[in-house]
Amino acid sequence: MTHSPMNRREFVKKSAVTGAAVAAAGAVGSGTAEAAEQGHGHGHEKAPRTWSFSILGTTDLHGHVFDWDYYADAPYTDKAGNSVGVARVATLIKQQREAKGEHRVLLVDAGDIIQGTSLAYYFARVDPITGTDGKRGPKHPMAVAMNHMRYDAAALGNHEFNYGIDTLRKFEDQCDFPLLGANALHAKTLRPAFEPYTVKHIKVPGAPDIKVGILGLTNPGIAIWDKDNVGGKLVFPGLVEQAKKYVPRLRALGCDVVFLTDHSGLDGSSSWGDELPYIENASNLVAEQVPGIDAILVGHTHVEVPSYTVKNDETGEDVLLSEPYCWGYRLSVFDFELELHHGQWKVTSKKAQTLNPNGVAEDPQIKKLLEADHELVVKYVNTPVGTCTADLSAAESCWKDVPIMDFIHKVQIETVRTGLSAADAALPLISVAAPFSRTADIPQGNVTIKDIAGLYIYDNTLYAKKLTGAQLRDYLEYAAKYYIQVPAGTEVDTATLTNANSFWDYMYDTAAGVDYDIDIAQPEGSRIKNLSYNGTAVADDQVFVVAVNNYRANGGSGYPHIASAEIAYSSTNEIRDMMIDYVTATKTLDPADFAVTNWKLTQAGTPVF
Repeated sequence: MTHSPMNRREFVKKSAVTGAAVAAAGAVGSGTAEAAEQGHGHGHEKAPRTWSFSILGTTDLHGHVFDWDYYADAPYTDKAGNSVGVARVATLIKQQREAKGEHRVLLVDAGDIIQGTSLAYYFARVDPITGTDGKRGPKHPMAVAMNHMRYDAAALGNHEFNYGIDTLRKFEDQCDFPLLGANALHAKTLRPAFEPYTVKHIKVPGAPDIKVGILGLTNPGIAIWDKDNVGGKLVFPGLVEQAKKYVPRLRALGCDVVFLTDHSGLDGSSSWGDELPYIENASNLVAEQVPGIDAILVGHTHVEVPSYTVKNDETGEDVLLSEPYCWGYRLSVFDFELELHHGQWKVTSKKAQTLNPNGVAEDPQIKKLLEADHELVVKYVNTPVGTCTADLSAAESCWKDVPIMDFIHKVQIETVRTGLSAADAALPLISVAAPFSRTADIPQGNVTIKDIAGLYIYDNTLYAKKLTGAQLRDYLEYAAKYYIQVPAGTEVDTATLTNANSFWDYMYDTAAGVDYDIDIAQPEGSRIKNLSYNGTAVADDQVFVVAVNNYRANGGSGYPHIASAEIAYSSTNEIRDMMIDYVTATKTLDPADFAVTNWKLTQAGTPVF
């Protein structure tokens, strides 16, 4: 085993041993654990042999390769000065490997890799990696980039399942590293559908390898959010339950360090109410309830948590957690120090931090490998599909009924209408949809794919479900908890009005086809006023067909009634594509064809805006 001078210097510096022990360790084959631990005569106590290594972590990359915003058709920019994409992160990783030694660094991801940008969409739908008409498909840009970066493992994220199991399996084939999911099981046999774990060896000259067990856990919510793709095929038990099964197995395999990569946040919350018996954001509970874990790379919730410690209930040992935000905004760095005792490595200290890649250049090799793919997608998203008669902005969509949202409602209603049975077609048809992006804007003049994709940023498909008038009122009351309570006579500040109860924009549905007011002066649960259909108050037993996306229809964000409601229509086509098709067919997007102001905010009956 050869080492560069850098590694040798690092080894001498990091290992608190005498020159004699270093010499012994340098002679491959002669540096046994015993030789490393015994002193060299003189009767004084000899310090144990030590070694250090690091695990680097990314999460929620969501198809971001380069520092580019495909919706804006410009380099990515935000108020915080973040950069996006694995191309910059790759440079940080290279620096870490150079500073610490190639063989002292592992690289892991916590999931949500293949969905989230126009680049990811292009290689799933436009030129799919699964191939078309019997022709072999291209390599996924994320597989190309991550193989180049030499990832050791990645957990499955819930968005890995958005494009169906075939696309995910093809991506898995293209990766030089395992996609881990100890709680993704075959529905019939309950056997693992993906590798649950992998064991990596850190080579130590003249001493036993340090064995690092990496266990991957994904999100139970996949069963709800991607029911159409996984129903009857895969099941997703809880993270705690599966960790209890596999952590002891990794220890029994002789792992000196057990590291988890969880596509699950760390606050113990769930967005699905009682739809599932498992917790969505369970990383803190895994740390508390499962003994034998050293550290956890956390994902799913798109927040930065540089370092967080949880005490295990059974052992009292500290478990170290870190979450590196999303999109390549940050890189988590876990540093471990170990000592050798009687041939066994023990962790003596561990720390975590996050690094910001915004100050380094993009990896030139990734640029070389994927520039052509990137250019292809830039060309695709800039394809004009029609024209628009006025500028449509989403800037006020979270507190005002604006025409750009009515465009979504119009497409959902028109599409569902063509697919209903004769009996259901006689029922009143309405639509619900959320403002996904406050920065979305469809300009006057040419409308391109990126303009529409920037408004509808998720790959949702379309459903219609039946709700009664009483259930619809409950649904809208649930949505209205999005607003803070602002008593009558108090000025309304839009900067603080929304996102009460950690209810984010993508969770907030507005309705089209019924008229209603939201009285923000009232407490939660009694805000919906004047709910009417065609000028008549909605009756509790009146039945509506509600156009809704698959995420919400399957229980996403915990809305009442909708998950268990009867299905009147479903499609595997994406709503975004339906919107693109609408503009392509009509050639002109004219608000006069769809803009209707049917809801408003009030304070004790007085309109706010």
